[in-house]
Amino acid sequence: MPDPSIRLGVDIGGTFTDVVLEVGGASHSTKILTTYAAPENAIIEGMHQVCAKAEIAARDIGQIIHGTTLATNALIERRGAKTALITTEGFRDVIEMRTESRFEQYDLNLTLPEPLLPRQRRYTVPGRIDALGRELVPLSREEVVAVVERIAAAGYESVAVGLIHSYLNPAHERLVGEVVAELMPGAMVSLSADVSPQMREYERFNTVVANAYIKPLMKSYLGRLADRLRDEGAICDIFLMHSGGGIISIESAAEFPVRLVESGPAGGAVFAAHIAARYGLDKVLSFDMGGTTAKICLIKNQTPKTARVFEVARTYRFKKGSGMPISIPVIDMVEIGAGGGSLAHVDAMRQIRVGPQSAGSEPGPACYGRGGDQPAVTDADLVLGRLDAENFAGGSIRLDVTSSERALTQVIGEPLEMQVATAAFGLSEVVDENMANAARVHAVENGEDLSDYTMVAFGGAAPLHAGRLCEKLGVDRVLVPPGAGVGSAIGFLRAPFSFEANRSVYMKLSDFNADAIRALLTELEDEAAGFVRRCAPEGRVLTEYKVYMRYTGQGWEIPVSLTAEQAASPDAATFLKLFEADYTKLFARTVAGLDVEITVWSVNATTPPEKVARIAEAEELGTVEAETTRQIFDPALAQFRTAEVVERATLFSGQKVAGPAAITENETTIIVPASRRAICQPDGCIDLRMKG
Repeated sequence: MPDPSIRLGVDIGGTFTDVVLEVGGASHSTKILTTYAAPENAIIEGMHQVCAKAEIAARDIGQIIHGTTLATNALIERRGAKTALITTEGFRDVIEMRTESRFEQYDLNLTLPEPLLPRQRRYTVPGRIDALGRELVPLSREEVVAVVERIAAAGYESVAVGLIHSYLNPAHERLVGEVVAELMPGAMVSLSADVSPQMREYERFNTVVANAYIKPLMKSYLGRLADRLRDEGAICDIFLMHSGGGIISIESAAEFPVRLVESGPAGGAVFAAHIAARYGLDKVLSFDMGGTTAKICLIKNQTPKTARVFEVARTYRFKKGSGMPISIPVIDMVEIGAGGGSLAHVDAMRQIRVGPQSAGSEPGPACYGRGGDQPAVTDADLVLGRLDAENFAGGSIRLDVTSSERALTQVIGEPLEMQVATAAFGLSEVVDENMANAARVHAVENGEDLSDYTMVAFGGAAPLHAGRLCEKLGVDRVLVPPGAGVGSAIGFLRAPFSFEANRSVYMKLSDFNADAIRALLTELEDEAAGFVRRCAPEGRVLTEYKVYMRYTGQGWEIPVSLTAEQAASPDAATFLKLFEADYTKLFARTVAGLDVEITVWSVNATTPPEKVARIAEAEELGTVEAETTRQIFDPALAQFRTAEVVERATLFSGQKVAGPAAITENETTIIVPASRRAICQPDGCIDLRMKG
C-alpha cells in the first residue's frame, strides 16, 4: 500500500530529467538524460533508480509531484495540435496585430513574431458583448453551427474560443463551446472565460490559443504517464506543479495545460524560498541554471514575486515584447538561453554569442560524444577545468575533452585566432555576462539593489558559475543547498497546493462599490478554494487577495495586496492608501490629482506552507587540506590556478575550503573562486563568502 510519507518529485528539463525520492528524513536523487520522443521513459527509469537506492518498491510511493518544460517547448517549437480559433467578427487578426508596443523602438526592419495560428485557422462569429458585459448583438445557435461545421470538415483537433469581453459575460462563449462539443465530440475545447478571464484581448486570445494548441499533447502525455506509473505499481495520486508556484491535480493540469508553462522554474523558486526561510533571509536572488536555460528570480520575505503575464519564446535577444504573452498567474522571473547545453557561435561582427539554441540531451554538448559538433557552455567548463571528465553525473557520462577542444577551436578559436583555452574563457565570460545583465535588468525593473541580496544557486550548472556571477554583480554571499543539482524537483516537494482565480472588473475609486467588491472577492475565493480542496480535501485552506491598480490613463497596473479583513470590508480610502504606498516604493513618488482605477481582482487559495525551522549557522573551524588538486581557470585573473578538489560528502559543519577550489558531488560541482571561501553549514549548505 502507498505510504503518504514517501514522495517522489520529477522535473523534466531540456537536457536532464531530475528525480528525487524522499523517504522519511532521507532523500535519494538521480539525473537521467531526457527522452524527447517519450518523456515518461526517463521518469520510469529515474524512479527505478531512486527506489533501488531507498530499497523500496514503486507501490510504496504515496505521492508523485511532477513539473515539466514540455508545454513550453511545444509552444516554442510549434509542435502543438491542429488548432482553430473562433472569435468575434472584426477581431480575427488581434493575435497578429499585437499591441502598439515595439520591442526595438528604432529598428525600421523589425520583424514581429508569427502568431501561433495563421489567418486561415482563425474563424469569426457574429454577436457582441460590450465593455460592461451587456449583449449588444445577439448570437444565434444557427450562426455558430455554420462556422463549427466548417471547422469540423477541416479536421481540427482542438478549438480555442475567445470572444470580446467574455470575461464579463461568458454566455456567448458557452454557447460556442456547447456547439463544438456537440458537432466535434473528438475535439478538445478551450474557452477564454475559463482559461484566462481577464481584460486585454491580445493577451487573453493568445492564452486560450496556447491552451488549446498544447491541450491534446499534454492530455495524451499525462494519460500515458499515469498508465505507465500504474503499470509499474505506483497507484498513488499524481499532481502537477503550476507556473504560479503551487500544485494542482493531474485532471486540472490536463484541462488547463497552459498553467504548466514555467512549472519547472517555479519549483526552483519555491526551493530557493525554502532555503531563504531556513536561514532567515529576506532578500534572496534565486539562480537556477540547468542544461538549456538560466532562471533568475527575486525572493523577498521568503516569498517569490508573482505576475499575471509571462512571455514565451522571446525571439529578439530576449527582449520584453518579442515573445508570446501568456496571461496566467506565474512566478515573476527572467529566463534566458544560458544553460550547460547552450551553443556558441561567432557572429558577423566577430563577437562570441551564446544561446538561445541548446544541444539539449540529443545530441548534447560535443563532450558527450553523441554527435554534437558545436561548442556548448559545458564544453567550455570542461576545458577550463571546472568539470572532471571521469566523474560527470556521478560517472554515468564520460566526457571527451578532445571533442570539446575540437569544437571550440573550429567554431571560435580559428575564426578569432584564439588558443582553445582563450576560446573557452571567452565563451564562459559571455554567458556569465549575459546572466549578470539579465539579473541587473530584473533588479532595476523591480527597484532593487542586488548588493543587499544573498544568492541561492541550484541546477546542474549554477554552482559552476555562481561564484563568478556574484563577482560581477557585487553579491557577497552564495548558498548552494544539498541536492542543488535537482533543486527544482526538491522544490516540487516543498510547494503547497494552490490555485489563483482572476477576474477583470473595471472600477474607479471614485465609483467605489463595496458590496460589488465583496461579492466578487467571495466568488473568486470559492472558485480558487474549490480547486485546492479537490486536491487536499482534508487540509486547511488559506486565501490571499490582490487587486491590480493604476492611475487613470496609465497602460499597466501594479499589484496591491489586501488582508482578509480589508477584503471583507472594502473601503476606498484604504485601497488608495495601499496603492500609493506600493506605487511610491516602485517609482519614488505618487501622481497628484489623478483618479485611481482597479482592473483585475485576484484571490489565491493555498494550503498552509511547510513549517521551516531556522538553523543555527556554524562557527567556522579549520580549513580543509585537500588530497588532490587540478588546474582550474580563474576568469577574474584570466589564468589557470592550482585548485584544491574536495568531495562535498567529506565536509562537516564549520569546515572551510579556501578558493580557488572545486567541491564535487554526483550531480554538480561547486567552483570556489580565489576571492571566496566556502563554509559547510549544519544543514549541508555550502556557504560561499568573500575572503576577509
